[in-house]
Amino acid sequence: MTEVGSPAAAPDADVQDWMGLAREASQAYFAGPPVEDRQELLIVALESGEYAIPVERIREIVRLGAITRVPRTPDWLVGVVALRGEIVQVVDLRTRLGLQRVEATRAHRIVVIHGDDEGVAGLLVDAVKGVLRVRERELQPTQGQEFRAVVQLAPKGDGFVSILDLDRVMERSDG
Repeated sequence: MTEVGSPAAAPDADVQDWMGLAREASQAYFAGPPVEDRQELLIVALESGEYAIPVERIREIVRLGAITRVPRTPDWLVGVVALRGEIVQVVDLRTRLGLQRVEATRAHRIVVIHGDDEGVAGLLVDAVKGVLRVRERELQPTQGQEFRAVVQLAPKGDGFVSILDLDRVMERSDG
């Protein structure tokens, strides 16, 4: 018979401990909402408000670099940047949403998103705040209101954050 603490008993005890930890971790994971019931949103700051972008549309987030202005483009199209050999158009999300344009600072970021036809575009934002995970059933539609680019509201703390419809944001018309 092997005593608890003898060298022969140690491997079995370790295996049981690890199995218990793995079982607890698995139960904790599956106790939460199903993965398909969750939505992850990137929270960005604009003016004094926060907006959300579905993470599945995001390719990367880059620091603000030199932006080349393109003549005869709408005021919300800031210009283009070179990103690892690729030319990316940059949209001032503030201007696009009808907010006041400001001079870009070091805190500003360009959120590169997947656009139409496998293309990409950059959204100039004041700052990136983090990722918000919400359950699908917690999302509220913007019923009864005509919001140009906001399609849903997600609960965040004591308030809500506006979820953007990137296809509407990127439309060519200004109306």
